[in-house]
Amino acid sequence: MFAPFLKKRIRNIYLSLIIGLTVFFLYNNSSSSQSLVVETEITTTESTNSESQISIQYYPEKEIRHLRYKLDSLLKRINKRHDFHGAILVAKKGNILYNNQVGYADFKKKTPLNEKSVFQLASVSKQFTAAAIMLLNERNQIKLSDTVTAYFPRFPYKQVTIRSLLNHTAGLPNYFWVAEHKWRSKEAPTNSEMMALLESSNVQRYFKPGRNFDYSNTGYFVLASIVEKVSGTSFSSFLKSNIFEPLQMKYSYVYNPKNDSIHENQLDGYRLYKGWRHLKINNTVNDAIVGDKNVYTTIEDLYKWTLGLNSGKLISQESLDLMYSEGETVYGRKVPYGFGFRINTEGQKIIYHHGKWNGFRTGLTKYLEDDLVVIVLEHTSYSAMTSLNKKIKKIIAENLEV
Repeated sequence: MFAPFLKKRIRNIYLSLIIGLTVFFLYNNSSSSQSLVVETEITTTESTNSESQISIQYYPEKEIRHLRYKLDSLLKRINKRHDFHGAILVAKKGNILYNNQVGYADFKKKTPLNEKSVFQLASVSKQFTAAAIMLLNERNQIKLSDTVTAYFPRFPYKQVTIRSLLNHTAGLPNYFWVAEHKWRSKEAPTNSEMMALLESSNVQRYFKPGRNFDYSNTGYFVLASIVEKVSGTSFSSFLKSNIFEPLQMKYSYVYNPKNDSIHENQLDGYRLYKGWRHLKINNTVNDAIVGDKNVYTTIEDLYKWTLGLNSGKLISQESLDLMYSEGETVYGRKVPYGFGFRINTEGQKIIYHHGKWNGFRTGLTKYLEDDLVVIVLEHTSYSAMTSLNKKIKKIIAENLEV
């Protein structure tokens, strides 16, 4: 006698289930079609209002499928032919076109690279040092016209200004040479120890400040030392609280092998031996100096840096313009370097920097007219960074219609 009731109950449940599933699929299809860009919000630690947000956006897959195929093919080819083990990120007009990696993080364990692999930036680190200086300048804690002796009275090279350090016109000697020939301890010197060594070593400078352009790692370690002196904290702590945390670069840090422990996913640098074996590159006497190198980060964190720097969230437009402008000698000759960036004005203006240190090969390039950013990070002594950038640029030009 309960059979008709049960049949009706089951039929109602079945109909309700069908209606629910239909509504679910219609809603999801509608939601996915409303937005062409996948967006992840990155909020600074200082504020949660809309003006303080930086977003990472991606091109929809259907619009860049062929482009991705071309870049995937390039990545596989350079891995096989040229021993490239690293990552590439390409973004145009604020949208990521491509973000991928190939090869190994650890050759002994055969661990593959992934999106959280942390690379040493080598000389690409210099732009963080320059930004730290611009932050202090904006806060009226320093002036670009100040001399180093205003902060380090015993600094042996007179009339060297902060500006001349930034655009490599200070004429300072190479601290690599000083460490290799004058340093007596088995442990690598830190910034403070190298500053003291410069004071006592009596090494002559190359030329008087402002007369020429000479790319100088020394200048940028001195700048980092000024940041520490003025801020009263370590260079590592200053970047963490003033740059990495505000931009939510949560996998980024300054690493000093003398004082710091190795972080998770932190890569070693390698070199290829006899065409098949990868050997870790040993530490050197110059490894503990920061400011000219030793910023570590992931490829996506480095992209967050470009967004933050160029959006006005970190420094003013006036400061950014200075960083992106060619320097000058005292004779009025232009030099191909701004503050932390190389400047190429042949054809369209290109703001870029490459890095090379202990097996790491890095590059960050911004093509201003195309609003195109290309980031390449590698850790097995890859030697064709300029050529690779040109190949990536060509693929973008030929396969993207925007």
